[in-house]
Amino acid sequence: MAAVLLAVALTTFASAEDARKPVPLIFDTDIGNDVDDVLALGMIHTLQSSGECVLLAVTITKDNPLAAPFTDAVNTFYGRGEIPIGVCRSGVTPEAGKFLGLAQQIDGDQLRFPHDLKSGADAPDAVVLLRKTLAAAEDHSVVIAQVGFSTNLASLLASQPDDISSLGGVDLVKKKVKLLSIMGGAFTQIPGKKGRYGEYNIIKDLAAAQKLTQQWPTPILWSGYEIGIALTYPHESIEEDYGYVPHHPLSEAYYLYSPPPHDRPTWDLTSVLVGVRDPEQYFALSAPGQVSINDEGHTIFAENPQGRDRYLILAEKDQRKVRETLVKLSKHAPGKP
Repeated sequence: MAAVLLAVALTTFASAEDARKPVPLIFDTDIGNDVDDVLALGMIHTLQSSGECVLLAVTITKDNPLAAPFTDAVNTFYGRGEIPIGVCRSGVTPEAGKFLGLAQQIDGDQLRFPHDLKSGADAPDAVVLLRKTLAAAEDHSVVIAQVGFSTNLASLLASQPDDISSLGGVDLVKKKVKLLSIMGGAFTQIPGKKGRYGEYNIIKDLAAAQKLTQQWPTPILWSGYEIGIALTYPHESIEEDYGYVPHHPLSEAYYLYSPPPHDRPTWDLTSVLVGVRDPEQYFALSAPGQVSINDEGHTIFAENPQGRDRYLILAEKDQRKVRETLVKLSKHAPGKP
């Protein structure tokens, strides 16, 4: 049954009816730890402007009070400051990082990037927001792009029936979610690394990642570490393509995180792309199987025709096409289709 659901989830992109319907999307992110989350959020806004998705909510797995205001600033920059934002209170990666301070940047007497949410302390709990968002959605419609830790989604699975929904977390996910698109793990040997690779998003909240792989009830599509490092974002785009406004949150975050001529891997962007568009336009897919995570944080894939999981495979001949697509979607000016 899991393999059937996975096939349905990945092939519905191709139907004419689905092609006309924007994908209801939740973005679950550790924004602030790396700049690829910021580029991925910009991509989502471009995809929404073109009618391909609707960003229902952003939930954050970085426990820093500036992560939510910065996210609100980016959403506001793209004309969607009303998008709800939920936060965790987990203690995982509480540092401010290199660019979240842009949320407080003042030019003269005005915020450089206007927004309403001043602190994560004022934002709702991520699990409450996830439950509300899913309960209000059509059945089997929502795609979740998880590009940070599994903290929020593992807590969602553990949530109990309440006044939001009579369903517990597992049943609510099973009823409402079509696909979980995860940036996490590693499914090939990583150049320069010995043995299996414990990827950052997995190991920073290992218990949550293990729980998610054990209990998640819908199809999962994995974009491993090897995908993002093969698709670095060209620094020339950061230097040349964002100057249509005096200040742009994506390019300024990139400069603060690791300035050009550094080409940053596009890990999180790939999970957004395949969550909204047909993944087989850009990647090959593994056979169905089941992912488990050991105590060293290694993702173990066991092929199984009835499996819930598949992972992305990038052919060398497709790298240019995918990279150009990611850049085009990231640099697109707000509000333009």
